[in-house]
Amino acid sequence: MRIISFNANGIRSAANKGFFDWLRAQQADVVCVQETKSQENQLTDAAFRPDGHHCFYRDATTKKGYSGVAIYARREPDEVRTALGWPEFDEEGRYIEARFGDLSVVSFYIPSGSSGDERQGFKFKVMDWLAPILDEWRRSGRHYVLCGDWNIVRSRLDIRNWTSNQKNSGCLPPERDWLNGLCVDDGGWVDAYRVLNPEGQDYTWWSNRGAARANNVGWRIDYQFVTPSLRDRLKACSIYREQRFSDHAPFTVDYA
Repeated sequence: MRIISFNANGIRSAANKGFFDWLRAQQADVVCVQETKSQENQLTDAAFRPDGHHCFYRDATTKKGYSGVAIYARREPDEVRTALGWPEFDEEGRYIEARFGDLSVVSFYIPSGSSGDERQGFKFKVMDWLAPILDEWRRSGRHYVLCGDWNIVRSRLDIRNWTSNQKNSGCLPPERDWLNGLCVDDGGWVDAYRVLNPEGQDYTWWSNRGAARANNVGWRIDYQFVTPSLRDRLKACSIYREQRFSDHAPFTVDYA
């Protein structure tokens, strides 16, 4: 099974840069997209519906052209969910889940707090609210793959400029403590990349400012977190940087 997670920073923009041409060659079973920045009625062209995939979208209703998540699946899901029960979060288009038997694949887009104190405050509220939901999922007996842009790095290995970013959203100690608290060694969520690359220093996002991408001054904020039941099924992963579809790179994980 191959799952890809990708923050498109505008799915129409990514399409114009060749994302779907690349995707067709990947033979992915499930593709999780974040930040579609579109309404579903703007994506009716066949170009936005990869060959052989069932396509599902959760658009932002509070602000058109903002946020938005999607899942493309080769096998038709048994069920698709698009709300977790808190309108302030749900209506920003930040969650979609496809269920296949006892497997759930989720596309998440966790808020960024980089625009100011108000959004950082909302981000902290989301973190507090999500924690018991994620704990319930982890204990449910279902297999979960949580894909997406979490807008938080976990450690020094996940960001080029560690020291200078300690006061910046995405690298704040409370954010890192929260994310690492989800991934405790004893039965917590499993960071697929970190299991497969214990000392890896790869990134999935680079600022559009300066020459951040060219100089690889990046952050690893796009993840696939899995339930412990899937840990032994992790085979390989990759971050695709050869083409630039957005300010993020697609993150692929292969499962046995």
